[in-house]
Amino acid sequence: MTHPALVLFLALFGLYSPVAALASYLPIVRPYGGGQVNRLAAGLALNVAVFVLAALWVGEPLLKLLGISTAALTATGGIALAYAAIPLMRGKAGAVEELERLQEQERMEIAPSPEPPPDPKSILFTPLSFPLTVGGTTFAFGVAASAEASTVRDKLALSVAALCFAAVTGLTLYLSGHVQRRISLKGAMLLDRVAGILLTAIAVILLANGFTDLVTARLGR
Repeated sequence: MTHPALVLFLALFGLYSPVAALASYLPIVRPYGGGQVNRLAAGLALNVAVFVLAALWVGEPLLKLLGISTAALTATGGIALAYAAIPLMRGKAGAVEELERLQEQERMEIAPSPEPPPDPKSILFTPLSFPLTVGGTTFAFGVAASAEASTVRDKLALSVAALCFAAVTGLTLYLSGHVQRRISLKGAMLLDRVAGILLTAIAVILLANGFTDLVTARLGR
Protein backbone atom coordinates (compact mmCIF):
# COMPACT_ATOMS: atom_id res chain seq x y z
CA MET A 1 0.00 0.00 0.00
CA THR A 2 3.04 2.28 0.11
CA HIS A 3 4.06 2.02 -3.55
CA PRO A 4 4.04 5.58 -5.01
CA ALA A 5 1.96 4.53 -8.04
CA LEU A 6 -0.68 2.90 -5.84
CA VAL A 7 -0.70 5.90 -3.50
CA LEU A 8 -1.23 8.24 -6.48
CA PHE A 9 -4.08 6.13 -7.86
CA LEU A 10 -5.85 5.94 -4.49
CA ALA A 11 -5.40 9.68 -3.95
CA LEU A 12 -6.87 10.50 -7.36
CA PHE A 13 -9.66 7.94 -6.88
CA GLY A 14 -10.61 9.40 -3.50
CA LEU A 15 -10.51 12.96 -4.82
CA TYR A 16 -12.63 12.00 -7.84
CA SER A 17 -15.20 9.92 -5.88
CA PRO A 18 -16.89 7.94 -8.71
CA VAL A 19 -20.30 7.78 -7.00
CA ALA A 20 -20.49 11.56 -6.59
CA ALA A 21 -19.07 12.09 -10.07
CA LEU A 22 -21.69 9.78 -11.61
CA ALA A 23 -24.47 11.91 -10.11
CA SER A 24 -22.85 15.08 -11.44
CA TYR A 25 -22.66 13.61 -14.96
CA LEU A 26 -26.39 12.78 -15.16
CA PRO A 27 -27.66 16.23 -16.20
CA ILE A 28 -24.78 16.53 -18.69
CA VAL A 29 -25.35 13.27 -20.57
CA ARG A 30 -29.16 13.29 -20.46
CA PRO A 31 -29.69 14.78 -23.96
CA TYR A 32 -27.38 12.27 -25.67
CA GLY A 33 -27.90 8.78 -27.03
CA GLY A 34 -25.89 5.69 -26.16
CA GLY A 35 -23.38 6.09 -28.98
CA GLN A 36 -22.72 9.72 -28.14
CA VAL A 37 -22.25 8.90 -24.45
CA ASN A 38 -19.76 6.18 -25.40
CA ARG A 39 -17.77 8.68 -27.46
CA LEU A 40 -17.92 11.19 -24.61
CA ALA A 41 -16.64 8.52 -22.21
CA ALA A 42 -13.73 7.68 -24.52
CA GLY A 43 -12.95 11.37 -24.99
CA LEU A 44 -13.10 12.01 -21.24
CA ALA A 45 -10.71 9.13 -20.52
CA LEU A 46 -8.30 10.50 -23.15
CA ASN A 47 -8.48 14.05 -21.75
CA VAL A 48 -7.89 12.84 -18.19
CA ALA A 49 -4.96 10.65 -19.26
CA VAL A 50 -3.31 13.56 -21.10
CA PHE A 51 -3.96 15.93 -18.17
CA VAL A 52 -2.48 13.68 -15.48
CA LEU A 53 0.43 12.50 -17.65
CA ALA A 54 1.26 16.12 -18.43
CA ALA A 55 1.26 16.86 -14.69
CA LEU A 56 3.63 13.94 -14.10
CA TRP A 57 6.11 14.63 -16.87
CA VAL A 58 6.08 18.40 -17.50
CA GLY A 59 3.86 19.82 -14.75
CA GLU A 60 6.44 21.43 -12.50
CA PRO A 61 8.52 23.18 -15.22
CA LEU A 62 5.34 24.16 -17.10
CA LEU A 63 3.82 25.89 -14.08
CA LYS A 64 7.07 27.73 -13.42
CA LEU A 65 7.30 28.80 -17.07
CA LEU A 66 3.72 30.13 -17.11
CA GLY A 67 3.92 31.63 -13.65
CA ILE A 68 0.79 29.74 -12.58
CA SER A 69 0.43 28.07 -9.20
CA THR A 70 -1.66 25.01 -8.43
CA ALA A 71 -3.59 27.21 -5.99
CA ALA A 72 -4.65 29.44 -8.88
CA LEU A 73 -5.76 26.39 -10.86
CA THR A 74 -7.78 25.12 -7.90
CA ALA A 75 -9.53 28.49 -7.43
CA THR A 76 -10.29 28.71 -11.17
CA GLY A 77 -11.78 25.23 -11.08
CA GLY A 78 -14.00 26.29 -8.19
CA ILE A 79 -15.29 29.30 -10.13
CA ALA A 80 -16.00 27.22 -13.25
CA LEU A 81 -17.74 24.52 -11.21
CA ALA A 82 -19.89 27.08 -9.36
CA TYR A 83 -20.94 28.61 -12.68
CA ALA A 84 -22.25 25.22 -13.83
CA ALA A 85 -23.62 24.00 -10.47
CA ILE A 86 -25.60 26.97 -9.11
CA PRO A 87 -28.24 26.84 -11.90
CA LEU A 88 -28.68 23.12 -11.18
CA MET A 89 -29.15 23.79 -7.47
CA ARG A 90 -31.74 26.50 -8.20
CA GLY A 91 -33.58 24.32 -10.73
CA LYS A 92 -32.81 26.82 -13.48
CA ALA A 93 -30.41 24.74 -15.58
CA GLY A 94 -31.31 24.04 -19.17
CA ALA A 95 -31.63 20.31 -18.54
CA VAL A 96 -34.01 20.84 -15.62
CA GLU A 97 -36.18 23.28 -17.56
CA GLU A 98 -36.29 20.86 -20.48
CA LEU A 99 -37.46 18.07 -18.17
CA GLU A 100 -40.19 20.31 -16.75
CA ARG A 101 -41.32 21.20 -20.28
CA LEU A 102 -41.48 17.54 -21.30
CA GLN A 103 -43.41 16.68 -18.14
CA GLU A 104 -45.96 19.44 -18.89
CA GLN A 105 -46.34 18.16 -22.44
CA GLU A 106 -46.96 14.65 -21.12
CA ARG A 107 -49.75 15.97 -18.87
CA MET A 108 -51.33 17.82 -21.79
CA GLU A 109 -50.76 14.85 -24.13
CA ILE A 110 -48.77 16.98 -26.52
CA ALA A 111 -46.16 15.26 -28.63
CA PRO A 112 -42.75 16.49 -27.49
CA SER A 113 -40.56 18.37 -29.91
CA PRO A 114 -37.13 18.07 -28.34
CA GLU A 115 -34.45 20.49 -29.42
CA PRO A 116 -31.21 18.98 -30.72
CA PRO A 117 -28.60 18.70 -27.97
CA PRO A 118 -25.38 20.69 -28.25
CA ASP A 119 -22.42 19.16 -30.02
CA PRO A 120 -20.76 16.71 -27.57
CA LYS A 121 -17.37 18.23 -28.42
CA SER A 122 -18.55 21.55 -26.99
CA ILE A 123 -18.99 20.08 -23.48
CA LEU A 124 -16.16 17.54 -23.48
CA PHE A 125 -13.48 19.87 -22.15
CA THR A 126 -15.68 22.27 -20.14
CA PRO A 127 -17.46 21.38 -17.91
CA LEU A 128 -17.09 17.60 -18.38
CA SER A 129 -13.32 17.23 -18.16
CA PHE A 130 -12.60 20.46 -16.29
CA PRO A 131 -13.72 21.00 -13.59
CA LEU A 132 -16.16 18.08 -13.07
CA THR A 133 -13.47 15.39 -13.49
CA VAL A 134 -10.05 16.99 -13.07
CA GLY A 135 -8.81 20.31 -11.78
CA GLY A 136 -6.00 22.11 -10.05
CA THR A 137 -5.88 19.67 -7.15
CA THR A 138 -5.58 16.73 -9.55
CA PHE A 139 -2.73 18.49 -11.32
CA ALA A 140 -1.08 19.23 -7.98
CA PHE A 141 -1.25 15.54 -7.02
CA GLY A 142 0.52 14.65 -10.27
CA VAL A 143 3.23 17.27 -9.78
CA ALA A 144 3.81 16.18 -6.17
CA ALA A 145 4.03 12.49 -7.13
CA SER A 146 6.45 13.31 -9.93
CA ALA A 147 8.69 15.24 -7.53
CA GLU A 148 8.99 12.11 -5.38
CA ALA A 149 9.93 9.87 -8.35
CA SER A 150 13.72 9.47 -8.49
CA THR A 151 13.99 7.30 -11.63
CA VAL A 152 12.36 6.98 -15.03
CA ARG A 153 11.03 3.59 -13.94
CA ASP A 154 9.19 5.23 -11.04
CA LYS A 155 7.64 7.78 -13.41
CA LEU A 156 6.54 5.00 -15.76
CA ALA A 157 4.81 3.27 -12.83
CA LEU A 158 3.09 6.56 -11.99
CA SER A 159 2.02 6.84 -15.64
CA VAL A 160 0.35 3.42 -15.44
CA ALA A 161 -1.53 4.62 -12.35
CA ALA A 162 -2.62 7.72 -14.28
CA LEU A 163 -3.95 5.59 -17.16
CA CYS A 164 -5.88 3.39 -14.71
CA PHE A 165 -7.44 6.48 -13.17
CA ALA A 166 -8.39 7.78 -16.63
CA ALA A 167 -10.09 4.44 -17.35
CA VAL A 168 -12.11 4.79 -14.12
CA THR A 169 -13.38 8.23 -15.16
CA GLY A 170 -14.41 6.99 -18.62
CA LEU A 171 -16.20 3.98 -17.11
CA THR A 172 -18.03 6.23 -14.64
CA LEU A 173 -19.31 8.46 -17.44
CA TYR A 174 -20.34 5.39 -19.45
CA LEU A 175 -22.34 4.07 -16.48
CA SER A 176 -23.99 7.46 -15.96
CA GLY A 177 -25.47 7.17 -19.45
CA HIS A 178 -27.16 3.91 -18.49
CA VAL A 179 -28.37 5.24 -15.12
CA GLN A 180 -30.01 8.35 -16.58
CA ARG A 181 -32.04 6.27 -19.06
CA ARG A 182 -33.54 4.22 -16.23
CA ILE A 183 -34.84 6.93 -13.91
CA SER A 184 -38.11 8.84 -14.10
CA LEU A 185 -38.44 12.53 -14.92
CA LYS A 186 -39.14 13.39 -11.28
CA GLY A 187 -36.20 11.30 -10.15
CA ALA A 188 -33.94 12.95 -12.71
CA MET A 189 -35.04 16.43 -11.62
CA LEU A 190 -34.44 15.54 -7.97
CA LEU A 191 -30.98 14.18 -8.79
CA ASP A 192 -30.21 17.35 -10.73
CA ARG A 193 -30.95 19.47 -7.65
CA VAL A 194 -29.03 17.15 -5.33
CA ALA A 195 -26.09 17.14 -7.75
CA GLY A 196 -26.26 20.94 -7.90
CA ILE A 197 -26.09 21.21 -4.11
CA LEU A 198 -23.16 18.78 -3.90
CA LEU A 199 -21.27 20.40 -6.77
CA THR A 200 -21.81 23.89 -5.33
CA ALA A 201 -20.41 22.67 -2.00
CA ILE A 202 -17.38 21.22 -3.82
CA ALA A 203 -16.96 24.50 -5.71
CA VAL A 204 -16.95 26.45 -2.41
CA ILE A 205 -14.30 24.10 -1.02
CA LEU A 206 -12.14 24.50 -4.14
CA LEU A 207 -12.49 28.28 -4.00
CA ALA A 208 -11.67 28.42 -0.29
CA ASN A 209 -8.66 26.12 -0.62
CA GLY A 210 -7.38 27.89 -3.71
CA PHE A 211 -7.68 31.41 -2.34
CA THR A 212 -6.32 30.35 1.06
CA ASP A 213 -3.24 28.83 -0.58
CA LEU A 214 -2.80 31.95 -2.73
CA VAL A 215 -2.92 34.23 0.31
CA THR A 216 -0.63 31.95 2.32
CA ALA A 217 1.90 31.86 -0.51
CA ARG A 218 1.77 35.65 -0.84
CA LEU A 219 2.27 36.20 2.92
CA GLY A 220 5.14 33.72 2.95
CA ARG A 221 7.15 35.75 0.43
